[in-house]
Amino acid sequence: MSAILGSGEHRYRVVDNWAKLPDGLQLTDVASVAVDSRDRIYVFNRGAHPMVVLDRDGNFLRSWGEGLFSRAHGLSIDADDNLYCTDDGDHTVRKCTTDGKVLLTIGIPEKPAPFMSGDPFHRCTHTALSPKGEIYVSDGYGNARVHKFTPDGKLITSWGEPGTDPGQFNIVHNIATDADGYVYVADRENHRVQVFDGNGRYETQWNNLHRPCALCCCGGAKNPTFVIGELGPAMAVNRKVPNLGPRLSIVDATGKRIARLGGEDGPGLASGKFLAPHGVALDSRGDMYIGEVGVTDWKTNFPDEDMPAVVRTTRCLQKLERVKDVPC
Repeated sequence: MSAILGSGEHRYRVVDNWAKLPDGLQLTDVASVAVDSRDRIYVFNRGAHPMVVLDRDGNFLRSWGEGLFSRAHGLSIDADDNLYCTDDGDHTVRKCTTDGKVLLTIGIPEKPAPFMSGDPFHRCTHTALSPKGEIYVSDGYGNARVHKFTPDGKLITSWGEPGTDPGQFNIVHNIATDADGYVYVADRENHRVQVFDGNGRYETQWNNLHRPCALCCCGGAKNPTFVIGELGPAMAVNRKVPNLGPRLSIVDATGKRIARLGGEDGPGLASGKFLAPHGVALDSRGDMYIGEVGVTDWKTNFPDEDMPAVVRTTRCLQKLERVKDVPC
């Protein structure tokens, strides 16, 4: 029986076995997801077919990106349905059409900037757009930096450095913007989301999070809300501690939590449980699509268990159907 997550206005039904993939197609890790203006879902994954396109019922439409991407990590989409594909394996961001034509490449494929140099890019992680179409890139595994580019890919400014103080980062993992131009950064291993103005000035931070990984702004321009995917414990000493995720949290524009979905009893394959929520997107009805890196995190979560085959096929992609009106 499908699980119901959340409470009150924030209730979601897990759509079990939602994705209907062709025989032999394996998604493995789903690093990120995006939804276009026609509610088609773009699944950026680490399998042999990096971009898999599904309709909202989970039917397979097409795939592309074979031979183009090294390691899928981040995916966002603009108002014209252009996709921004962040590849941390070859240190690039590619702007693509929905059928895979590359319109712009930022970064030099397979040529990373020096480790922690602050120069773009060394294993960049995600993108977001300003109201003017400027491109923000979180540069997070080999750097501790956010970069701001013009719409045609020219560097404007950068900010951030390693550390734990305001404006510093410990794996800048994801990034989002709102209609007012504020920039929200998932500072994963500092267990917080930091908020900046459009030029990188620190404003505030949201705490009481556990390894925030996915980050999605939704709910409209006037009252934005945010869905945050939180990873569970990464250390053996707290692996089985309850109430640490993996889970989803919904917060308002001040960072106040208004709902939490799952995570009370750790990771799992049962309906209503998560493995490692790494990317989140919503469709026009407010239904959620969650990409998970369950293959990469399997041994972290279950060091003594063999990984079931379903993790490599469909279990790293979940759909949560809105049960009733939700601000997102």
